[in-house]
Amino acid sequence: MKNYILLLSLISFSLSFGQTETPHNIIFLIGDGMGLTQITTGMYANNNNTELEKFEYVGLSKTQAARYLVTDSAASGTAMACGEKTYNGVIGMNSKNEKIPSILDHCANLGYKTALLATSSIVHATPASFYAHVDTRKKYEEIAFQLMSSNVDYFIGGGKKHFTRRDDGKNLLKNPDSPYKIAESLDEYISSTADKIGLLTYYEEPPKKSMGREPALPDMLSATLDKLHQSGKPFFIMTEGSQIDWGGHANEVPYVVSEFLEFNQTIGVALEFAKKHGNTLVVVTADHETGGLALTKGNIKRNQVSGGFNTKGHSATMVPVFSYGPAAEQFAGIYENTAIFTKLKTAVSKE
Repeated sequence: MKNYILLLSLISFSLSFGQTETPHNIIFLIGDGMGLTQITTGMYANNNNTELEKFEYVGLSKTQAARYLVTDSAASGTAMACGEKTYNGVIGMNSKNEKIPSILDHCANLGYKTALLATSSIVHATPASFYAHVDTRKKYEEIAFQLMSSNVDYFIGGGKKHFTRRDDGKNLLKNPDSPYKIAESLDEYISSTADKIGLLTYYEEPPKKSMGREPALPDMLSATLDKLHQSGKPFFIMTEGSQIDWGGHANEVPYVVSEFLEFNQTIGVALEFAKKHGNTLVVVTADHETGGLALTKGNIKRNQVSGGFNTKGHSATMVPVFSYGPAAEQFAGIYENTAIFTKLKTAVSKE
């Protein structure tokens, strides 16, 4: 009897030792400038409801930069993407001026498919933090050049002029050696079977959602998730609701609300995918708060809100982090924004 039990134990150990856990998909959503008040304002304007209420864990992230209490999107994007504090304006480099790899690069090295989506230009500070290395965020043409040889498989965003009307006279979209298929529409992006696909939605920065910006961010995410899922590989995707921040800079509550509501729908797309397919970690946070917004008046029954701003710039307040799925519990608590990189890396790294 003892020998029989020992044999069963050895078989069980052998089976468990031979199994490898399926790598986790990562859907990382960043609401640029989205502090707690921006979320609250959008929630009350949306029948007192937000997709964020469906998340399992909530944490708080400290957003200060290497030398400044108030960060910008370059320093905070680099902190989350690459795991090190840096100076304002710097992308993908640490405070010693050294290039540092991003979580997207780490995932690509593990065989993941990767994607970046934004309602700004694709060379803006936050998306650029996941693939570029420059000492100032204003080097848009250099950032565009680096994107075309990056580990990003799929991307959608504005800023086409930085690829086509450049000081060096090059048209990066007509380079015969480019690995990217550049689509002219979301339909063409969806139908393409190329390994690497880009869609540049606007020549300059995309307009406000209230001015008819297309394609909509939820549609961009849904289309890209379909591609990533069909690849049969684990994936990492960062999706940014870029213009919540711009509404804060403009000190316009309606601008903030309309951008948040689209971002909220995008979060819903991510959660639906995670619930349907499983094995997917969804993390939602902000790079910083913008405007020092305070919600001061409103009517819940009428979905009306109003508030006041303390600044046209950013503030140093902590921002919330919401997480759902495998390893979601790691994002509870209070921590530096650099810890987001570490937690994401832990979630995808093989044991």
